[in-house]
Amino acid sequence: MENEKPERARSLKSLELTQELLSKLKDTARSASRSSYSPYSNFKVGAAVLTSKGKIYSGCNIENASYGLTNCAERTAIFKAVSEGESDILAVVVYTPTENLSFPCGACRQVLNEFGPDCLVVSIGNGEREEIKYARELLPDSFGPKDLGK
Repeated sequence: MENEKPERARSLKSLELTQELLSKLKDTARSASRSSYSPYSNFKVGAAVLTSKGKIYSGCNIENASYGLTNCAERTAIFKAVSEGESDILAVVVYTPTENLSFPCGACRQVLNEFGPDCLVVSIGNGEREEIKYARELLPDSFGPKDLGK
C-alpha cells in the first residue's frame, strides 16, 4: 500500500477516496499543523478526518505543561467531527514534520476504534513517502463497543 497512487486509491463505503480528495485531506492536515500549540516538544502535528457525509475536519496537537492533558491532532479532529454530529470516520490523514512516518498513538487508535474501526489511516511527512493502513490493523484484538454489548 505504500505509495499507492491509482486514481481511486480506496473505496470507502459510498465515497471514493480519489487522489483529489486524498490531496485535499493531506493539505488540510499540513495546514492544521501550523495551528499546533506545542511549546514543549516543538513537534507540530496536523490531522484531517473524512466523515461518511463527505465532510473534512482538521485538528492539531495541543500540549499542556501537565503532559497527561496534552491532546493529539487525531483526537482533536475526531472530537471536532463528533461534536458537530459526525461520528462515522472513513479516513484520517496524519502529518508529522519529519521524513519519518508516524501513526497515531495508542489513545488515538482506541478513539479511532470507536468512531472509525474500518477507516483508512494515511501517514505523511515532509517527504514524498506515504503509508496507508486500516485502523483495525493498528489496534488488533481491540476493546470496543462490541465488548460492551453494543
